[in-house]
Amino acid sequence: QVRVVESGGRLVQAGESLRLSCTVSGFNFKIATVKWFRQSPEKEREWVATITADGTTSFEDSVKGRFSVSKNNAWNRSQLQMNNLSPADTAVYYCNIVDRFWGKGTQVIVSA
Repeated sequence: QVRVVESGGRLVQAGESLRLSCTVSGFNFKIATVKWFRQSPEKEREWVATITADGTTSFEDSVKGRFSVSKNNAWNRSQLQMNNLSPADTAVYYCNIVDRFWGKGTQVIVSA
């Protein structure tokens, strides 16, 4: 059974940094493409970042230059590093594995 668990979300102030983690079990993480999404109230879930099995990364325009994503196959974990956060980044952040498996999300709140 595949299990995806996000963690690290909390309340921070604008301008601060935060690192989210996505830990996966029950899947060959080495071959996985990992995608990060977020959903804020009254908005649809939106894609934030991707890291492929070979380490290629891509980002949504609003987070380019502020967010980075990594993948540690030894730890079955992906991390989303978020810098210079703004209230617009407030959302529940989700991790997706191979376009199929989702976690339950972790809440990030950025105060002005």
